[in-house]
Amino acid sequence: MSAFKHLSINELIHMQEDASDVQIVDIRDAASFAAGNIEGSVHLTNENISHFMAGADMDKALVVVCYHGMSSQGAAGYLIEQGFDDVYSLDGGYTAWSAAHA
Repeated sequence: MSAFKHLSINELIHMQEDASDVQIVDIRDAASFAAGNIEGSVHLTNENISHFMAGADMDKALVVVCYHGMSSQGAAGYLIEQGFDDVYSLDGGYTAWSAAHA
């Protein structure tokens, strides 16, 4: 079984430029997601994860975003266990992404 990988903000930017098939899921609360998120990301919650997994491409790169890059590690590990092959935790989370795009 593979493990999730860490991804820097710059690596995510390159991933988005080079491959439009990257999937980004944001596990922050609904209000934070609504206030700002990475373009193209999906808000992933306990309530919609089954629906997401039913329609997701398990072979595409999957990037998990949280506030600071800590909670996303647990979620990334869980998604690996569910059968996703190429899973990343965004280092610094949305806070770092937002700061880099300010």
